[in-house]
Amino acid sequence: MVRNSITNLFVPGLLSDERVWQKVCKSIEGNNAVANVTRDNDIREMAKRLLAEHAGKLLIIGHSMGARVAIEMAYQAPERVEGLVLANTGHAPLQQGERERRQRKILMAHENMQQMVAEWLPPMLAEGRDTDASLVADLTDMATQIGPIVHQQQIEALINRPNATEILPQISCPVLLITGDKDLWSPLKQHQEMAELLTSVTLKVIKNAGHFMPIEQPDSTQSIIATWMRSTFPEG
Repeated sequence: MVRNSITNLFVPGLLSDERVWQKVCKSIEGNNAVANVTRDNDIREMAKRLLAEHAGKLLIIGHSMGARVAIEMAYQAPERVEGLVLANTGHAPLQQGERERRQRKILMAHENMQQMVAEWLPPMLAEGRDTDASLVADLTDMATQIGPIVHQQQIEALINRPNATEILPQISCPVLLITGDKDLWSPLKQHQEMAELLTSVTLKVIKNAGHFMPIEQPDSTQSIIATWMRSTFPEG
């Protein structure tokens, strides 16, 4: 597939918008678009909507929950998805006690969104990055603007997420897995497990990056994605 005939669709994750991918997207050549995942409370419906909104062949670049959506898009429309970039994500179904933990976050967000974000955000960053006032301010603004209603919808989507462990072996397109070496939320082990389930996969780790890797280390993220795209989808 010729690279310039593919739309590079960047999919944000939980409590995220185009800002997560902004710096990376600007540096990636091609037909770029950013998905909106704030309108549905189901991963399958998010995937279905994005496939309807973005025509033609797709290379889908998803972060966190957005990578879960990307996997589901490849499952629903394998003939249209030429490749996947799955960043800072996982494959497991709902874990014991997870529903209760996530529902507590929903209640907290409805009571005080700012407080919920202040507790939720620091563990999402590489150790020491929570002292970066500009980074924390940008991410806090993004999450609080999205707000408690969308937060609840997205949490419900994650609680009822498809089991990617069963789906990944059915994905035949090339896949790039990327995570940060300091991502405590979606650690390297999860990505190694995902790699074992895939038939055509490249796994990369970015140093000094936490769960918000595309914002924490945009240059390294962009470089890895661009290099993989050039080798996987040649010009011509």
